[in-house]
Amino acid sequence: MSDNSLDRRDFLRTVSATGITLGAATQALAAKSIGKMSNRIIGANDRINIGVIGCGGRGSSDAQSFATYGQKNENSCQLLGVVDVYEKRKRTQAEKHNVKGYADYRELLNQPDIDAVVIATPDHWHGKMALDAMDAGKDVYLEKPMVHTNEEARLLVEKVKETGRVLQVGSQTTSADIWWKAKKAIADGMIGQMIESQGSYHRNSVGGEWNYTIDPKAGPTAKGDDYIDWNMWLGSQFKLAPKRDFDADRFFRFRKYWDYSLGIASDLFYHVIAPLNICWDEPQFPSKVMATGGTYVFKLPNGKPDREVPDTFHLLAEYSKGHSLVLSSSMANDTHIPGLIRGHEGTIILVDHGKFESMVPYITVKPQVSGGKAIGGDAYAAKWGLKDIQIPIDQKDMMTAHIENFLGCMRTRQKPHLDVETGARAVVVINLAAESYREGKTMYWDEKNWKSTDRPVKA
Repeated sequence: MSDNSLDRRDFLRTVSATGITLGAATQALAAKSIGKMSNRIIGANDRINIGVIGCGGRGSSDAQSFATYGQKNENSCQLLGVVDVYEKRKRTQAEKHNVKGYADYRELLNQPDIDAVVIATPDHWHGKMALDAMDAGKDVYLEKPMVHTNEEARLLVEKVKETGRVLQVGSQTTSADIWWKAKKAIADGMIGQMIESQGSYHRNSVGGEWNYTIDPKAGPTAKGDDYIDWNMWLGSQFKLAPKRDFDADRFFRFRKYWDYSLGIASDLFYHVIAPLNICWDEPQFPSKVMATGGTYVFKLPNGKPDREVPDTFHLLAEYSKGHSLVLSSSMANDTHIPGLIRGHEGTIILVDHGKFESMVPYITVKPQVSGGKAIGGDAYAAKWGLKDIQIPIDQKDMMTAHIENFLGCMRTRQKPHLDVETGARAVVVINLAAESYREGKTMYWDEKNWKSTDRPVKA
């Protein structure tokens, strides 16, 4: 692990322990210092006020989703502010939704009528922004993969306990009915003891994934709409990423670089690992993770990779309760492998084509049969039979369901579908897999101390 990562952890630990932000040392970039604020009690008929931090592709989509939900559901929510370091994005979204626009997210957090924030920035900012938001009395809808490091995951778990804030991780897949039906099937004993879960997330495009359009006029020396606050975006003053000169490829295509993203692992696999943690008998940390892959296709004319993260990536995770997880992905082939949860007595077939976000009419539970008899014995056969069972799935839009769940939990103060603890268990797998790939080692998880190690952890 780099010295920068250690500095980053020390910084975040200090912020968490003191309950303050940076204050006078960074006033040149700060608006007003963020202090503890009392949040209003939201009644059943009160409209929840939302601010969106990050107005790129995902952030602008989230802004529209929350705005649309608010327009369709009276007294539910409304947008009051947006934030982005790229002037064009900030202005466009502020004008579109007729709200205030800010270049510095701390100004939005100081807006007293904001009840919750949606954080949809590059991954390396997620942890700090969520910590600051909760200290400012705001609830948080935090886009996947929740955080960039395991230390940030620990700090968020502790902060939610300390502040009582609602934090929903923005993998909308977890609000899809398919996972809750799978959870019930497992709890009812339809597959017996779990053995293995598998899935994939494959894509293919001529340009390669994450090669988003670059605006050649935009940058830190540009004026007006084309201005980008590059130093704020990097966050090097907060120990979030190394300081470097402006690089348009890094800004517009950040998911290709380790400093700001973990590529396939954080962008795609979170949509598989998080919902699996929902439907397993309980969310779990892995005990051991290993990963492999490489950049096989998307390369520059000189033959070197056009990205730091791999375009093909696979992971295998092992859990102490006695089952494993196998995930596969490539950015250069879009043929999936089936999404399954295997048990000793039966198999849940989630999606036969592999892509876990797709809406399907039903899931199938396939009993394990040998010699015409159920592996689970006569009692299993009497209860479930020997034929495949199809369980219908509610086709409600999962993004709508996820927003509805978040807003409902803000009113009731209950845990949302993808709460911080479940989110942390998913992101640890991702971070260990990336570390395994980069280090060429099998990684183990020390749950007691919230850290990775390349040695087995004694029970």
